[in-house]
Amino acid sequence: MSAAAAAARLRAEGPNLVGPPPRRHLAARILHQLTDPLVALLLAAAVVTTVLADYPDTAVIVLVVAVNTAIGVVQEVRADRAIAALDRLAAPTARVVRDGYDLILPAGEVVRDDLVRVQAGDVVPADLLLLAASRLQLDESALTGEAVPVARDAGAELAAGTVVTTGRATGVVLRTGPASALGRISGLVARTRPGPTPLQRRLAGLGRALGLTAVLLSALVFAVGVFGGRPVVEMAVIAVSLVVAAVPESLPAVVTLALALGARRMAGTRAIPRRLHAVETLGSVTVIASDKTGTLTEGRMAVQQAVTAEGARYAVTGAGYAPRGTVHRDGGRVGVPGELRRLARAGLLCNDATLAPPDERRPEWTAVGDPLEAALVAFAGRCGLDAEATRAAWPRVAEHPFDQATRRMTTVHRGCGRYLVVCKGAPENVLVAPLVDASPQELAALTAKAHRLAAEGLRVLAVASALLGAPPDPAAPTGLRPVGLVAVGDPLRAGAADLADSFDRAGVRLVLVTGDHPATAAAIGGQLGLWRDGDPVVRGDDGDPADADPAARVFARTQPDQKLDIVAGLQARGHVVAMTGDGVNDAPALRRADIGVAMGGGTEVARQAADLVLVDDDLSTVAAAIGEGRRIYDNTRRFLRYALSGGVAEIAVMLLGPLFGLAVPLLPAQILWINLLTHGVPGVALGAEPAESGTLRRPPRSPQESVLGAGLGRDVLLTGGLIATVTLAAGGAAARWDRPWQSVVFLVLGLAQLGVALAVRVPRRMAARPGNPGLLAAVALSALLQVGGVLLGPLRTLLGTVPLGVPELLACAAVAALPGLVLRLTRRPGVTPRPGTNGPAAGSPAPDDGPRAGAG
Repeated sequence: MSAAAAAARLRAEGPNLVGPPPRRHLAARILHQLTDPLVALLLAAAVVTTVLADYPDTAVIVLVVAVNTAIGVVQEVRADRAIAALDRLAAPTARVVRDGYDLILPAGEVVRDDLVRVQAGDVVPADLLLLAASRLQLDESALTGEAVPVARDAGAELAAGTVVTTGRATGVVLRTGPASALGRISGLVARTRPGPTPLQRRLAGLGRALGLTAVLLSALVFAVGVFGGRPVVEMAVIAVSLVVAAVPESLPAVVTLALALGARRMAGTRAIPRRLHAVETLGSVTVIASDKTGTLTEGRMAVQQAVTAEGARYAVTGAGYAPRGTVHRDGGRVGVPGELRRLARAGLLCNDATLAPPDERRPEWTAVGDPLEAALVAFAGRCGLDAEATRAAWPRVAEHPFDQATRRMTTVHRGCGRYLVVCKGAPENVLVAPLVDASPQELAALTAKAHRLAAEGLRVLAVASALLGAPPDPAAPTGLRPVGLVAVGDPLRAGAADLADSFDRAGVRLVLVTGDHPATAAAIGGQLGLWRDGDPVVRGDDGDPADADPAARVFARTQPDQKLDIVAGLQARGHVVAMTGDGVNDAPALRRADIGVAMGGGTEVARQAADLVLVDDDLSTVAAAIGEGRRIYDNTRRFLRYALSGGVAEIAVMLLGPLFGLAVPLLPAQILWINLLTHGVPGVALGAEPAESGTLRRPPRSPQESVLGAGLGRDVLLTGGLIATVTLAAGGAAARWDRPWQSVVFLVLGLAQLGVALAVRVPRRMAARPGNPGLLAAVALSALLQVGGVLLGPLRTLLGTVPLGVPELLACAAVAALPGLVLRLTRRPGVTPRPGTNGPAAGSPAPDDGPRAGAG
């Protein structure tokens, strides 16, 4: 199909997308907020005050409920929008043929009658009618629930949403979008909302515990007041108000919004979280098990060296994937000899990749398919072969796709009345009898050259072929002759050599897990600073890698299923593991890891199984994502310290006030007003605090650590005690001097909490980026409204306060500033590893977090 015809059909029939999830209407969102137990308590108190004609208290309660509901709804909408934007960024892709070229397009742009190619690891983008298939098997469990892969041949239909597990196929699109098989069941999927993240679940449990504690202490306040002669109804309303004020009911919304917006910030750095829990879990990662190709390297592979069967070695040059270049031998440019051309032809035929020429969207030649195979296509062009003409002259008639068990691929081609069989793969799996018919001396010589090339950090493939009179069995070829070796290079990414050091400083251990030859893996590990002479290199083909030396940081010849064992072994030692992968066989390990990291250029199955997708395939992006995860966790702890210390102070003031001659320190309306101003906008603004400059120079937190761990619970009590002390001191002094002590308590308690909000923020000298002006604005606005509560007539009537003079206002402000000043002066800087330390060893338990911002 032409691009113009496809665009017209896309406009006429719409995108290949299933229906979006049903929108939550405003009324449903408001009802969800009003069904919160604490809000229900407030509404009950409003009914009581209305019956008693206590209209000022009723008005304040209704105002608090309205403002909290509005803030909750706005946060929920913003979080939903942020998550929806992430879903759009993580949209799947499809390989289609347009205007005679293979293109990678968003799956949503696939239209009816498009020609689509699928291979192992792809998710079928639409309902297809198969035109050709080779050893095709699919996982149809998403539609049928049947976990056993199902074989499909030409003429069969493939359903959208199924997964290609082995083989490859070409088909024409029959149905797209809601009309496809996946679209017909999308209604069930759309109704499934993601569950809470682990942090949200821990915070919900914390909220329940805090709520129970607050209820018990508020009941004690109620009992003290009633025995002191206060009216039962008045004390009941006070107790309810105190429960609401003591528990930070906005915490779940603040955390959800922080996670969603943090995920958006990660997406801005080309790391797309597919699940919210990835944002928080990244902050506690202790080990990253990384693949090499395209992650630590540029992913622009090229054949750099070639060795013919006769032993002649050639250097090949060229730019990127462009099928143009030069051939050199012994330092000089040479013509392409016949034996090198035969090697290039074999690599081109035993190959599923193509090259896309430059266009208005791509200024360079790009790989369509596996980058390593695309390098072989470019190599053929540099040896003077035309890829399309060569493949047309030798059409493929049979094949055995690459198999991890045999580590090789075999194809059969018909031409000139005979059959050409070509096999390529790992040298130790190709240069063996009876597959290859060669003398032991020939095989030993080629194997030795393969080892030397691998020691240079190159990935080596051996190629063998034979011209036969009858078609062979591609699954078990025999009697082939060696054609030569190709050594594919993929340069390290700029800055990759510093990655290990940067991760070590963050307490995160980088481990290289690759399928390459041990010599290649050791060479790359040496360039990365992960391996030195004498260090172990664990071989996947020589025992169980999970039982390897705990100090090992390089794993070679690793099968995808062995990654599961490596992840499990690291987790058993107490580590939080992030695993990278790009293939369909990597999906189980990506799911098993605490954080699965998929390459944006990898298979769709890997991307769907992962928690984090690296759009640029650059592992350094994970470092930024880890910093973002730590920032969000730190800000959650900041909010907890700020909000919980305020609740502790309010309960302490109400309980101890009578001992200082303050019969009822605060009225219900005053408690709720303070809660409204402190837990509302300033609390949300704390979630936007920037990261500290040393965030990536400290050990990760332990995943077993409580939300209130690392001293946060102690600091909440100390901070709450400071606020309560200055409040009671100010109120007691005002009572002795016959001043309006209740208004003094009201003003000092509110302003002191706002001062703590400023004290727990990241100091400007420690911030990794410009500060948080939103917090300053929120605190300033709340402080003005707090002071307005004793100066403005309507608010005084509503809150039951009396006016204070300028000297009294200044004195209250000075006293209220004391807790914040004490916290600022006694602030403990975050603990960072000493220079030269390498973070946790691979075999050591995951380290506990040291004190952090928000914990001191």
